[in-house]
Amino acid sequence: MTGAGPRRPARFERAFPVAAEDIDELGHVNNVVYLRWVQEIAVAHWRAAAPAELQADVVWVVLRHEIDYKRPARAGEVVVGRTWVGEATGSRFERFTEFVRGAEREVLAHARSVWCPLNARTGRPRRVDPALHDHFSEPGSP
Repeated sequence: MTGAGPRRPARFERAFPVAAEDIDELGHVNNVVYLRWVQEIAVAHWRAAAPAELQADVVWVVLRHEIDYKRPARAGEVVVGRTWVGEATGSRFERFTEFVRGAEREVLAHARSVWCPLNARTGRPRRVDPALHDHFSEPGSP
């Protein structure tokens, strides 16, 4: 369903159990771990949203990450990551990720990343056309 106007981004969630090796000398999840989680949830979202033939044709590289840390997470907790895509212009694709704790969904960190799709065979940037973008949208959304 391409070219049908703006569509609502599909949210994708994944749980991240906090392991002992994720903890730094301050006793909370290290900032590098959040960056790893941003990468892992983006890859998982891509694999869940895109058909196998598109996954074979397109690979992604990160151009930029911004992370705002709000509250600490500690060993033994389960952090839930939620991601969705934002604006796409040319060969740049914005992605947002939020990390929360518990049933109350207390926000631990927000991230904004800019990704670039590449042609898997040539390694050259690929445009984010509606056919690619729509894989990250809710079906039938306005």
